[in-house]
Amino acid sequence: MKKVVQNLSIKEAQQIVDQWITTVGVRYYNELTNMAILTEEVGEVARIMARQYGEQSFKESDKQVDLGDELADVLFVLICIANQTGIDLTTALQKNLAKKTKRDAVRHAQNEKLK
Repeated sequence: MKKVVQNLSIKEAQQIVDQWITTVGVRYYNELTNMAILTEEVGEVARIMARQYGEQSFKESDKQVDLGDELADVLFVLICIANQTGIDLTTALQKNLAKKTKRDAVRHAQNEKLK
């Protein structure tokens, strides 16, 4: 497997995940399975957020959770879905940021709730 680099580009992350899946993971789960796994992983992030930053408290069994690890799980599955559906996440993110910038050029600056 390719050595993990410090400053990983999105493209490199997609390549590394693909290489991991095809060597260690054997193959990709189907798209619907990965969507269910993504939902599960986002739920785990939500659980930590509700306890660490919200009003809920941690149970004794929850105290060893790692938000960074759970966010990485979300990113991993998201990259899997992009890879198996032919999405270049670098291009998709660039297009998305351009769309948001055009659409929200003054919207947020004029939002009184953000001041």
